[in-house]
Amino acid sequence: MKDISCKLLVIGAGPGGYVCAIRAGQLGLDTVIVEAGKPGGTCLNVGCIPSKALIHAAEEFDKVSHFAKGGSPLGISISTPAIDLGRTVGWKDTIVSRLNSGVAGLLKKAGVKTVPGWAKFRDGKTVEVETETGVQVIRAETIVIATGSVPVELPFLPFGGPVISSTEALALTDLPKRLVVVGGGYIGLELGTAFAKLGAKVTVVEALPRILAQYDAELTRPVSKRLAEIGIEVLVGAKARALYSKGNALLVETADGKEKKIEADKVLVTVGRKPAIEGWGLEEIDLAMSGRFIRINDQCRTSMRGVFAIGDVTGEPMLAHRAMAQGEMVAEIVAGRRRSFDKRAIPAVCFTDPEVVTAGLSPEEARKQGREVKIGQFPFSANGRAMTRQGEEGFVRVVARADNHLVLGIQAVGQGISELSAAFSLAIEMGARLEDIAGTVHAHPTQSEAFAEASLKALGQALHI
Repeated sequence: MKDISCKLLVIGAGPGGYVCAIRAGQLGLDTVIVEAGKPGGTCLNVGCIPSKALIHAAEEFDKVSHFAKGGSPLGISISTPAIDLGRTVGWKDTIVSRLNSGVAGLLKKAGVKTVPGWAKFRDGKTVEVETETGVQVIRAETIVIATGSVPVELPFLPFGGPVISSTEALALTDLPKRLVVVGGGYIGLELGTAFAKLGAKVTVVEALPRILAQYDAELTRPVSKRLAEIGIEVLVGAKARALYSKGNALLVETADGKEKKIEADKVLVTVGRKPAIEGWGLEEIDLAMSGRFIRINDQCRTSMRGVFAIGDVTGEPMLAHRAMAQGEMVAEIVAGRRRSFDKRAIPAVCFTDPEVVTAGLSPEEARKQGREVKIGQFPFSANGRAMTRQGEEGFVRVVARADNHLVLGIQAVGQGISELSAAFSLAIEMGARLEDIAGTVHAHPTQSEAFAEASLKALGQALHI
């Protein structure tokens, strides 16, 4: 097989990798991308997109289930609903397939050559790819590592049989009657909530004192309340110990030190993700590491000249949109443009019920930096649009400097609040002050009004509370 030479080689076609390759192609760089799986990586194939499809299906089923029980204040009633999970998964797979084809088409349109297979470094300029037809050698002036991350496996609960990761959970065609979720972070709660709404009996086991520990307690309180409402049992301060010998239960050490056996058809382990750094021959180039991640600077350069790294393999936050932004930047740097990664805010969204959004600094983080802050908070219980959608739980909170009112952070929890994440990030990136947000006319009736109202509250000028 004839060797390939190129200007830029991208290893991994996840969100960061394919965006990097597309932008490089647009800039006229001779670009090759290597991917062992399907285009789109974890996010498109077994993560962000399929999980949101399942969450949407679960929300719709939950609504009609309440209608059937006569529990709708809207006056809607229907006969007993049912769900065919296999058909739901098929619908989800159709969406994923369309997006796979879309990414492949965009790469082709940008003139990027795609090599399917597993890449391994020979040195800092050369990789060999195990393809279906043999070993393909690729030599590149510049290489971008975009290999992503994989689920963390617990040694006493290895994946297999009833123990599954999020990947297997999103492929289930039969609904487990009893599901135990190990890990009360965003992945576990998103999927656990979806399965509970579909009819499974769900128990969440979290070792820390509370769920969603990366967020402050005020933000997560509405989520905890909703989990209880839909019948999810949450055990905090509890540690999973082992699968019961017969395989149909999980042994758990509760917060008071007692042992509890929780019956389970499936045990979903969601205790985090780790960088995918094994099997790529990284030992051949000996990159400097930052803990378990590849160390990079503000241009995503590694310790080896001509080798960049982007996305999950470089550390937190492990978010697809962070990887995309890094990938686009690196392509422009390789093309000779002056760029650096200087983001004031990378928004994070937890697609629980209700959703949680954060951008910038929380009140606690701002105070730890020695800032005196003004905080404005507006509840959705006073927002007309939220009330008409039966989404009164939650609020928008704005954190600003006390001296000049520069917005440092915005947090929110509420139904459909993820769609405001762009407005939150834009305000911080543009250096908005409280007066800028409060003085912007927000459409009525929308949930976005809570954003302006929270800013007014921080200024001591609240109108609707």
